[in-house]
Amino acid sequence: MPRPARTLAAAAITGVLLAGMAVAPAAAAPIAIGATVSHRTSIKESLRVDRVPTPKMNWAECDEGAECATVDLPLDYDDPKGPTTQVAVVRVKARDQKRKIGSLFINPGGPGVPAIATVLASPYFLSDVLLERFDIVGMDPRGVGASNPIRCFRSVEEQTRAYEGLNVAFPYTKAEEKAYVASSVAVGKACSITGKPISGAMSTAQVARDMDVLRRAVGDKKLTYLGYSYGSILGQYYANMFPDRVRAVAIDGVLDATAWIGGANYGDVDQESRMRSAQGAYKALGEILKRCKSVGADLCPLAPGDPAAKFELAMQRLKAGPVVLEVPYLGPRTFTYTSFIGSVLRLLYYPWNDGDIVWLTAEVLRLTDPTASAADREQARAALGRWLAQARFDDIPYDNMMEAFLGVDCTDANHPKDIASWPARAARADKRDPYFGRLWTWTSAPCARGSWTVRDEDRFTGPFDRRTANPVLVVGNYWDPSTNYNGAVSTSKLLPNSRLLSSDSWGHTAYGTSACVTDAMDAYLLRLTLPRKGTVCKGDIQPFQEVPEFAATIRAQVSGSDMAARSAPVRGARKQLPPVVAPLPVATLSGR
Repeated sequence: MPRPARTLAAAAITGVLLAGMAVAPAAAAPIAIGATVSHRTSIKESLRVDRVPTPKMNWAECDEGAECATVDLPLDYDDPKGPTTQVAVVRVKARDQKRKIGSLFINPGGPGVPAIATVLASPYFLSDVLLERFDIVGMDPRGVGASNPIRCFRSVEEQTRAYEGLNVAFPYTKAEEKAYVASSVAVGKACSITGKPISGAMSTAQVARDMDVLRRAVGDKKLTYLGYSYGSILGQYYANMFPDRVRAVAIDGVLDATAWIGGANYGDVDQESRMRSAQGAYKALGEILKRCKSVGADLCPLAPGDPAAKFELAMQRLKAGPVVLEVPYLGPRTFTYTSFIGSVLRLLYYPWNDGDIVWLTAEVLRLTDPTASAADREQARAALGRWLAQARFDDIPYDNMMEAFLGVDCTDANHPKDIASWPARAARADKRDPYFGRLWTWTSAPCARGSWTVRDEDRFTGPFDRRTANPVLVVGNYWDPSTNYNGAVSTSKLLPNSRLLSSDSWGHTAYGTSACVTDAMDAYLLRLTLPRKGTVCKGDIQPFQEVPEFAATIRAQVSGSDMAARSAPVRGARKQLPPVVAPLPVATLSGR
């Protein structure tokens, strides 16, 4: 069965409102600076950060067009002269230094994802108007990437043994659940002991304090910030901890900070039940299957008939038993229900993968159809194997990304104590949000308070309703499979000086997926101009429709070595999507 193909449209399509009206952010009213009185940074928080001497940034060229530096910052801001942790920083200088507005700090999400690579890739995905007027700055958060990294194990071998039960997208069988629980306990205990002291000092509040010191170090009186995914949490923390130091905070792909952290009102509720990421993923998949039915078999191989029912049938067959695929260069690999769902979630992160999702489902149906010919089943087996070979991850010697993610999440948020409760919690989540409830619930299992025992006494627990000096721009995408659109709505309601920008966009986060969203965010960061209240944009790429010629169809992923080997794109070059990363299980796309 051939994969449905896309064609490129010759005419450019501008972002539009759902009602069909064009959005013109430049015509919106500018922010009335000083019209309302903002909350002030608390005396306690001011004392913590302001008594830290302004670091001298010893910038040195590290890649073409980029400069790097390292800064020693307090491990504990209550002890500014005590132990330090080294934080790595990078900047891509503004093209027009004479007209420079200041620095634009970027965080790509995670948590636990380095920001340096994102800043190096910024010429590929940020609009030229931002590159002209801002130094683009990113720091690898403490414990992450090129900063002093968290390391919970003494060797790769020790880490590998501890991670053994985590090498599934999520556990489904009783045996998998037992192994996943055991590995979660092992990782939690290791990070609480071997991972110290950095594992107890990685809370988002500490990163926000680091960013405020660095804001001062680069010479900015107030912070200009762009945060994606978990970066929306960092933006909210900064806005509420330092409300009078906000010039502009734009957050895209928004998690509700109150739901992220939990608290007395949530009791023993797990993090996924608070945030409902799985609900976002299920809604996005359901909409793709709904549109599949409407476009017919010419564009969607699951039509005619009921595509949602066919998807469920494919999942029931995989639950009954995995299939063995012959993967080029890798040999036989077992493809399970959990690895398929993990693959679908990964695909939902991109706005153009609707074809892959329905094609994969159709091939699974063909492979598992007891009435199909042997030749037909073998064709499906080979096609799925080729796809899996392209989708696999490469191994790296000591990958601490999961530990970096946990170092933030487990320290920030309130999690249930008893790891033994996770199987029941995951099963309930899957009934509430099918396919994805288990996956998202198990992500936080190593954070169970009974095994993750290290704490950060200086974490920030709110409130998250401070009035900032300038409004915060909150951007939510209807079909985001990771950061549920509801998080943007609730965050905008909680922040009294904020504006919600919604978009009928696909994939994870909206910047770059819609000209309407991108223009509105650029206008806000540049001129402090807000989109009109109630603005709803539309994504340039929609399921089963032609892709506009101008639309970004890959994510920018540029390593330092790549940047050094080739020049950054010239002004006017076609842009890509931001290299946004959100936490997913280590084995999401791998067969076993």
